[in-house]
Amino acid sequence: MNINPFELMKNFQSLQAKLNETQEKLKSVKVVGHAGGDMVQVEMNGRFEVLSVRISPEAVDPQDIPMLEDLLKAAFSDALSKLKEAIRLEMSDITGGIPPGFFGV
Repeated sequence: MNINPFELMKNFQSLQAKLNETQEKLKSVKVVGHAGGDMVQVEMNGRFEVLSVRISPEAVDPQDIPMLEDLLKAAFSDALSKLKEAIRLEMSDITGGIPPGFFGV
């Protein structure tokens, strides 16, 4: 098997350019996680930053703080799941046959 180092470098540079382009696209990705029939919503961007948290008054019961904590956790988990899927879809053009999860997403 003959490996051409110049061909490898060219392919690497192309891959690097595609990765940079995808990172730029991901900056504009926004997802919203929901829980409790939309009583709690968490909005995140492609950088895994929380943009907003919305809690409806019905979800706030001072006698049941653990329920609100569970709703927040569920909304964050939903947002993360949606964000991982969005990243997986963006990366699929670049990775081709590399299996999902290989990049930790």
